[in-house]
Amino acid sequence: MDPFTERSYEHRREWIKRKIECLAQVYCIDVCAYAIMSNHYHLVVHINRDKAQSLSHFEVVERWRQEHKLPSLVSRWLNSELTSRAEIEASLTIIESWRTRLWSLSWFMKELNFDIACQANREDECRGHFWESRFKSQALLDEQALLTAMAYVDLNPLRAGEAETPENAEFTSIRARMVALKRGQETAPYLYPFTGVSAKECQNGIPFRLLDYIELVDWSARQYREGKASMSLNTLPILQRLNLTQSTWLIACKQLERQRCTAVGCSRTIEPARRVFNKKRIHLFRLDG
Repeated sequence: MDPFTERSYEHRREWIKRKIECLAQVYCIDVCAYAIMSNHYHLVVHINRDKAQSLSHFEVVERWRQEHKLPSLVSRWLNSELTSRAEIEASLTIIESWRTRLWSLSWFMKELNFDIACQANREDECRGHFWESRFKSQALLDEQALLTAMAYVDLNPLRAGEAETPENAEFTSIRARMVALKRGQETAPYLYPFTGVSAKECQNGIPFRLLDYIELVDWSARQYREGKASMSLNTLPILQRLNLTQSTWLIACKQLERQRCTAVGCSRTIEPARRVFNKKRIHLFRLDG
């Protein structure tokens, strides 16, 4: 509720959720976690470049046309109406540019934010910028970083006092996963699934068991309420498997965004990351102390 206009803008959270769902069906960007707050939102995504590159030309067009109007040239190519080699090559060049966009985080965020801005401006009968600035991102370098960021995001409403338990926090991925479980579904269709196997064995999902993750989020939520990172006899085995201490985990879950860092991960991942990003120095939030 806006204290000055006494208008509620809660329905805009639903706009963002629906748009995320739509874009997840189009882009080769898998949504691992999200939390839509009253004045901002968080996303944890997996950029699936290999999936985008494996798509046929027809599959790229079918994805792109879900959210975009096709140019006449590509429509004619789709209907096998092109006769000249030059036209065919021109249409394939356009399609290849779409393929690149399908795994581009910048394009994903641009389309998400632009759509919400347009809806909000129409509702407010105004024009101009809606978002304060461009989105900020951190690279997640390993499985530990992925799990930490997901829990950080799913616990955002609880930390802000908007929910008493993680599963009751509206507009979060943890709630969406819990609702899907109650319906007998493995996960919400637009969310990246948990596979329960290691990343080496499977690259089409989050390499942990969903129930382990739910227990971990629940445990972390209890620590927020107590306000301290004390050692517990009930430390979850998954923390031990990831070589994370309770204190390190809680600091990361509470302060991930406050740190001046461009990447999150363990010490062993910093050298490979430097080579991948072609950087001399990376500001790393270390999960192993």
